[in-house]
Amino acid sequence: MKCTILTAMLGMAVLSGCESMPVNMGAPGAKTAATGSAGGANAQSANSQLERCDKSLGTIAFVEDASQPWIAQLTQQYNIQSTVPLLRLMAQQSNCFVVVERGRAFSNMNMERDLAASGELRSTSKMQKGQMVAADYTATPSISFSARGTGGIGAAIGGYLGPIGALAGSVRSNEASTMLLLTDNRSGVQLAASEGSAKNWDLGIAGGLFGGGAWGGAGGFTNTPQGKVLAAAFMDSYNGLVRAVRNYKAQEVEGGLGNGGTLKVN
Repeated sequence: MKCTILTAMLGMAVLSGCESMPVNMGAPGAKTAATGSAGGANAQSANSQLERCDKSLGTIAFVEDASQPWIAQLTQQYNIQSTVPLLRLMAQQSNCFVVVERGRAFSNMNMERDLAASGELRSTSKMQKGQMVAADYTATPSISFSARGTGGIGAAIGGYLGPIGALAGSVRSNEASTMLLLTDNRSGVQLAASEGSAKNWDLGIAGGLFGGGAWGGAGGFTNTPQGKVLAAAFMDSYNGLVRAVRNYKAQEVEGGLGNGGTLKVN
């Protein structure tokens, strides 16, 4: 928490310029919980809390359901375009899955193949059929709950410290809950599901003390972007998913999957 202690106004010490406290899953000084980079099976500066695997479990594609209302909310309120790049970084850094492209760049992959089929590419380009890798699994992210200012202790501060508590403003929390589903692409069977959550606290500036003018927008500045909380929540979801598949045991149905089940109708 970065704060400046100002001694003024009847000699009282007032906290001002306080930034949001860090999200509890994030690395110190990191923009989000997902940090660093990945190259093949190697990861650099990855979050120490990210689960890792010695061996990859298969290929995976991340696909968002564009019809879900939370997609528009991410774009309009938090200026976040997609959760897919974030999750793909986590997956490659963890080495638990090999990520394959099934997103926006997929159309460019097909365009290169169309150019090759039309004869426009060089003969040495080696853009041929049968080179694309299948996705063994599809992971589908979703947001169950995301809200700013879900809880506060500003009233308690005011009650204990009187005028100084009122000047210090309010302390409120940002929370998010996310889901990650893993589906087998060959059978369509859901293999695993994981919920994740994250929370941080915002310290508001004493708007009553400084009023408008240059300090008027300070309260908005001190709010940590909800994207940081969402990133931490998705890392929590991904970690839970990895822990689940490490101990994976296939479900069985008497008579075989898809052959009628055991819940009979008279």
